[in-house]
Amino acid sequence: MSIASEKTIILASSSPRRQELIRSLNRPYEIIVSSVDETTDPGLSPAEIVEQLSSRKAQAVYERCKAESRFETGSVIVGSDTIVVQGGEVLGKPKDAEDAFRMLRSLQGRGHQVYSGVAVIDLQTGVQHVSHRKTNVRMKPLADEQIRRYIATGEPMDKAGAYGIQGLGATIVEEIEGDYFSVVGLPMSLLSDLLARFSIAVF
Repeated sequence: MSIASEKTIILASSSPRRQELIRSLNRPYEIIVSSVDETTDPGLSPAEIVEQLSSRKAQAVYERCKAESRFETGSVIVGSDTIVVQGGEVLGKPKDAEDAFRMLRSLQGRGHQVYSGVAVIDLQTGVQHVSHRKTNVRMKPLADEQIRRYIATGEPMDKAGAYGIQGLGATIVEEIEGDYFSVVGLPMSLLSDLLARFSIAVF
C-alpha cells in the first residue's frame, strides 16, 4: 500500500506533546513545522484566537506543500494552537522566568480555561475544517517558593500558561472539567471528528 493511499497525517507543529499524540494514532505521519507569526488582532475571543492560529499554521504548511507540488490523495495537514485564559487575560508561552512566575501566581488557587483549536486541511483539494475545545482547570494554592521551584525545572517555559499537565504540572492541578488532551495541546476526540470529515478513521 502506498503512503498516499494510507492517507498520511502531516502535523504542522514542533511540539513534542502533539507529535507524541499524533504518533499514538498509529497512522503514517510526517512533521513539517509551520513557523508562522502567532500574533492576532485585538478583540478576538479565545475561541477565535485558537481557531485562527490553528488555521494559520496548517495553511502555511499547505502552501509549502503546494510550492513543492505535493498533492497526495487523501493526506491531510493538522494545525493546532492552545491558550490559557484567566480573568479575561490570554496567557501564551512565558517570555522568561519572571513572566512564568507572574502567570503561575495568577493561576494558583483559582479556576481558568484552556482553549485548544484544531484545523485540518485536505492536501489535494485545500478543503479545511476548523474547530476548538474549552476545558476548565483549577490549580492548587501554591507558595511563591513552590512556584519558583517548579519554574526551575524548566517545564513551564514552552507551555501556554506556564505549566504542563502531562508532566510535573499534573501535581499542581487540582481539578479538570473537559478534555484532558485539550490541556496537553491537541484535543484527540475533536481531531478524530475532523479527520472523519475527510474519511479518515482512527480505528
